[in-house]
Parts: sequence; C-alpha cells; structure tokens
Amino acid sequence: MSTASASVVQYGRRKGSSKNIHAQEMRKETMPEPDLRQVTVLPKSEWLRIQDSLNHVNKHNESLKEAARQREAMHLRSKEVVKFWSNTIAGQRQKKLESKKIREKVEEEERRKLDIEEAKYQAEKRKEAIVKAKAQLYYQTDRVKGFHSALLLTEVLKEREAQIELKRRIREASRDVEKEVMATMKHRDEQALRQVMEKDQKKRQDSKVTVKGLLQQINEHELAKELEKREDKREGEVLKHLKELFDQEEAMKEEKRLEAKRNMMKSHNELMADKDMFRAAETQKHEIEDEKSQMFAKAKLKMMKLRKEKEAERLREVQKAKDETIARLAAHQQKEQDNDEELIIKAIEEKDSREARQQREKEEKREAMLQSIAAHRETTRQQHEGRAMEEKQKALDLLNAKKEADRIFMEKQRLKKQRMKEDGQIIQKIYVHQMAEKQAREQQLKKDLQEFESTNGQLVAEEERQFQQYAKDLIDTAKVAGRTPCLLQKAAREGIGGGLGPIFGGVRPSYLVKDDTGVQMPSYVGAASQDIRELNEVTDIQKAKKRLGFTW
Repeated sequence: MSTASASVVQYGRRKGSSKNIHAQEMRKETMPEPDLRQVTVLPKSEWLRIQDSLNHVNKHNESLKEAARQREAMHLRSKEVVKFWSNTIAGQRQKKLESKKIREKVEEEERRKLDIEEAKYQAEKRKEAIVKAKAQLYYQTDRVKGFHSALLLTEVLKEREAQIELKRRIREASRDVEKEVMATMKHRDEQALRQVMEKDQKKRQDSKVTVKGLLQQINEHELAKELEKREDKREGEVLKHLKELFDQEEAMKEEKRLEAKRNMMKSHNELMADKDMFRAAETQKHEIEDEKSQMFAKAKLKMMKLRKEKEAERLREVQKAKDETIARLAAHQQKEQDNDEELIIKAIEEKDSREARQQREKEEKREAMLQSIAAHRETTRQQHEGRAMEEKQKALDLLNAKKEADRIFMEKQRLKKQRMKEDGQIIQKIYVHQMAEKQAREQQLKKDLQEFESTNGQLVAEEERQFQQYAKDLIDTAKVAGRTPCLLQKAAREGIGGGLGPIFGGVRPSYLVKDDTGVQMPSYVGAASQDIRELNEVTDIQKAKKRLGFTW
C-alpha cells in the first residue's frame, strides 16, 4: 500500500505545491522513462476512496445539493398532489380563476353574438337607406317629377270637384236654413213689437205718476222761492245799512288821505326851493371855475407862442451850420477832382505800357505755338502711317479669320442639316406610331361608344319599364280612388322627354319652328292618321299584293 502511494506521488505533485514551479523543475530536469514493471495499477474503488479522502469538502457540498434536490422534488410532488384539492386556499383561488375565465368566455360569446346582430341590423339599415336614396333619386328625375305633377294636378282637380259639390250642397242647405231663419226672425219681431207696446203703456202710466209728483214739487218750489225772496229782502236791508256805514268810513279815510297829500305837497315845495338855491350856488361856482380855466388857457397859448419862436431860432442856426458845412464839402470835392485827373492820366500811361508788354508776350506765345503745331503734325503723320499699316494687317487677319469662320459655319450647317434629317426621320417614325395609336384609340373609342350606346339603351329600356310599371300602379290606384286618369296617361307616354315628336332610341324629342318664335311644332298624330298610315305603310308584302290585286 505504501509502495502504491509512493508510486502515485512520485509522478504527481504534492498538495500545496505550485504547478508552475513543478513545471519549471520538470523542464530543468530530464524526466526518466517509467518502468512499467514497477507501476502499480489501482482498482476503481480504491481510486474513488482516495478521491473522496482528498475532496472531502466537495462531497459535503454534493450531499447538501442532493438534499436540496430531494426537498425540491418532494415539494413539486406535494404541489402536484395538492393542485386538485378544493378545500385549500390555492385550490379555491384556482377554482375562482377558472370560474372567472369561463364567465369571461361566456360574456365574450354573448358580446360577439350582439356584435353580429348589430352588424346585421346596421346592414339592414344601410340597405334601407340605399333603397330610400335610390327611390328619392328616382323621384327627382324629370320624367317622374312631371308624372308627379300630373298626379298632383289630378288630385287638385278632384279636390276642386269635391269643393264644387260641397259648395252646391251648402247652397241647397242654406236655402232651408234661410227659411227657418226668416220664420224665427218674424216671430222675434212680433214678440219685440208686443214688448215695445207693453213698455209704452207702462211708460205712459209712469209718466202720469211722474206728472203728479212734478206738480207737487213745483208747488213746493214756489213756496220755497217765496220764503227765499223774503229772506233776500231782509238781507238787502241789512246790507244797505252796512253800506252806509262803509261809505262814512270811506269818506273819513279820503279826508285823511287828502290832508296827508296836502302836507306832502307842502314839503315837496319846500324841498324844491332848497334845490333851486343849491343849483344857483353850483352855477355860480361853475362860472368862477370857467373863468379860471380861460385864464389858464390864455397863459398856455402864450407859452406855446414863445416856444415856437425859440424853435424857429434854433432851426435858423441849424440851417446856417448846414450851409457852412456844404461850402466846405464843395471846396474839398473840387480839390479831390483835380487829384483824380492826375491819377487818370497816370493810369492811362500804365495801361498802354502793359498792353504793349502783353502784345509782345502774345507774339512770342504764337511763335512757340506754331512750332509746336508743326512738330505735332509730323508726329501725327507718322502715327497715322503706323496705324494704317496696323489696320491693313488687322484687316488681313480679319479676312483670314472670317474665311476660317465661314468654313466652320458651313461645316456646322452641314452637320446641322444631317442632324435635322435624322431628327425628321425619327419624328416621322414617331408620327407614324402616334397615328397608329390614334387610329387604335379611335377604333377603341367607337367600340366603347357602341357598347355604351348598347348599355345605355338597355338602361333606358329598363328605366322605361320601371316607369311604366310605376305609372300603371299609380293610374290604377287613381282609377280606384275615382280620379281622372287622362292627365296621368298623358304624362306616362313612352319616351323620355316632353316633346311631341316620335320616339327615337327611347327619347321623345321636341321639334321647333324655324322662325323668330321658336315654338314647338304641334303633333297631328291621331286615330285617323294612324289608320291611314297602316293602309299606306307596307308591313306585309303579301297583304300589299292582295290589296293591289296581284293575285296569281
């Protein structure tokens, strides 16, 4: 056993030794070849025992993990067993969830059924709305509107006839009523006359009673008037006495008033006398003041006269000073005039000398200018010759350039013509293709037009059939109701349009007169004309032969 352990450890590494260090040692030392005769082979159980002894911690962990796995498996088995129990909280919860799912499923099924029913109801409503819209559109067509107008006119005529009949019946009934009313009115008039006579009789009796009462009242009034007269006479005497007393008092008052007036007049006269005396004193005072004013005015005039004399004296002195000043100025001006003549002569001499000097300078400038002009002419001539040579060379270059440009232009024109020719060929091909397409489109358009006319004819025929059926039903209903069907039959004639002409393609056109009026031509189609047409129109050649006598 020890030998086996030694052999095992011999080629391994000890516990706790480093793998890197061992690898380095192995690289440093040359590992000898093992001797197979000395190698001991361990059985599997022994090897597992050794591994277990070396890995004791790992085994413990494995045991713990195994125990945990067993507990988990037991827990899962318990859950599987308890899952179908109904007396547990989880079971009750699961049962409620299942009941809820079943209830939601049933509700969803009911909602789905309701949705289906609602969809069917909405589809029916849409279908009814479409039918109603089609009917309204059909009623809005001109022909149906015209037929409805005729129906309305028929109803109006029927109503008019009913109103006429009602009016006739009312008139007949009113005659009987008038007779009854006249008899009633006559009876009422007789009763009223009798009542009036009774009232008059009663009024006369009342008048007699009233007259007696009035006579009695008149006597009473006369007695009262007599008493009033006596009372008035007595009151007049009293008033007369009172008036006499009043007159005496008024006379005394008048006497007192006159006395007061006389006293007042006396006082007024005295006051007026005092005023006259005061006015005389005032007048005397004004006269004295006027005299003083006149004296003051005279003194003022005298002073003004003296002032004018002084002013005239001062003006004379000023004029004298002016005359002296003018004389001095005249002498000074004469002296200055003499000095000006000398200055003028001197200025003329200076001007002559200056003009002579300017003339000399002008001649010198003219000579210099002539010389510069000659030099300029020579220079200009040389420049002209040089420019002529340059222009000649430029003209030659320009001619060569024009020749080259003409050559290039001709080449471009040739290329352009060739390109235009090619473009024309392409355009011609395009035109040919377009013409072919146009012909194909026209043929297709004709075909579509024929199909459209065929379809339109079928639609017109179907519409005519529907209209005739609708008109027939209404005409039958009108006949049953006692209406006049003539207008309805006229409005229900075959052919669309309100014309009077024959039917072409389901349309009844109108023919207008070719003049300024432009009215519609009348229709003379009647029973007689139809009979003549049947006689003259060839429908069966055999009948025509027999009619003409060609029988053999």
